[in-house]
Amino acid sequence: MLQKETIRLIQESVPLLREYGHKITANFYKRMFNEHPELLNIFNHANQRKGHQQQALANAVYAAAANITQLEQILPTVKHIAHKHRSIGVLPEHYPIVGQNLLLAMRDVLQDKLTEPMLNAWQETYGVIADLFIQMEEELYQQAEQQPGGWRGFRDLVVTKKVRESEHITSFYLEPKDGQPLATFLPGQYISVKVEIPGDPYTHIRQYSLSDDPNASHYRITVKQEENGKVSTYLHQEVEEGSVLSVSAPAGVFTLEQTDSPVILLSAGVGLTPLLSMLKALAQSPSSQRVIHIHATHNSQTHALREEVLRIANSHAHIENYFCYSQPTDTDRLNRLYDKEGLIDAEWLKTVLPSTGHFYLCGPSAFMRDCYQALLSLGIAPAAIHHEIFGPAGAWTPPAAAPMGATQ
Repeated sequence: MLQKETIRLIQESVPLLREYGHKITANFYKRMFNEHPELLNIFNHANQRKGHQQQALANAVYAAAANITQLEQILPTVKHIAHKHRSIGVLPEHYPIVGQNLLLAMRDVLQDKLTEPMLNAWQETYGVIADLFIQMEEELYQQAEQQPGGWRGFRDLVVTKKVRESEHITSFYLEPKDGQPLATFLPGQYISVKVEIPGDPYTHIRQYSLSDDPNASHYRITVKQEENGKVSTYLHQEVEEGSVLSVSAPAGVFTLEQTDSPVILLSAGVGLTPLLSMLKALAQSPSSQRVIHIHATHNSQTHALREEVLRIANSHAHIENYFCYSQPTDTDRLNRLYDKEGLIDAEWLKTVLPSTGHFYLCGPSAFMRDCYQALLSLGIAPAAIHHEIFGPAGAWTPPAAAPMGATQ
């Protein structure tokens, strides 16, 4: 438990974090990687370069300070981060390194605005939060290892099949190199893939949602080749059938709620991957709850796994499916390969959605923002809207939420 004076001092620092949070975290990462370059084998270089990781940490630190008297309010974010940490191999010995460099960064940026008592308060608070993460992550390591077919750390999986799904998206089917069973997973979860790229001094770890049936004897990841994406390009161009990938056990908290209410799956682009796994699970469920699947993409050329989704929807009466093309081709128009032209908006959603249910969003940040706001405008409660952003936990927050970030 934190001392009352510690809590008061942390609350006093909230305006400073709101104003200087991003500068603090930028200073922190630069300092830490200079002192401990080996940590570049764990952290995502692209997120560092784009500033996403810095903003995510700024949001998390601000949220901890703003909710210091009720830290249970940030438990969902803590769980999200803990799952990510477990999947990439964060260990207890990393936390003192992070804490030391974070406090030094706060001192560097805030200078005389940060009093010695305030710095001591943050040291005490960091210790409490770090212990919470260490305990939660060890529980997750044990769960991953002790489940049937589970393991701790990384395991070699063989690419048994590589399938091009669209002009920029490819699926990789993975099976254990040792021939032993694979752990099952919850629909919506992801795995971390660690690769060594020739000529690069560091390993690279990326998360990819599992896009197939949780009960299959293999894993499937469906990867978009991103512009200037080092790992996605390596997977697309260099990894072939028979290649071996180093993979951590499934992780993630973006999973289906246990409910009989309608389920609405809203995705765009490669954001379809976790929702397709959910769709497959819902199709196999004995429940006849209403399921609505909506996917947005440019056109049929960018539309991955289209036929797979149609087979599921057409063979289950309780599943409705809608495709939205923002830039349909002439062939798309001629053959009516989509249900809505243009972007998804509240006016159209009102015609196809129920007034209640659980809503799952996954896609680019602009898509997430627009859909979230559209659902709120239709009277959907924020607690019924679940989302997954492909990036650091906390890098995107629902627009209706209280500000959790620092200025950029």
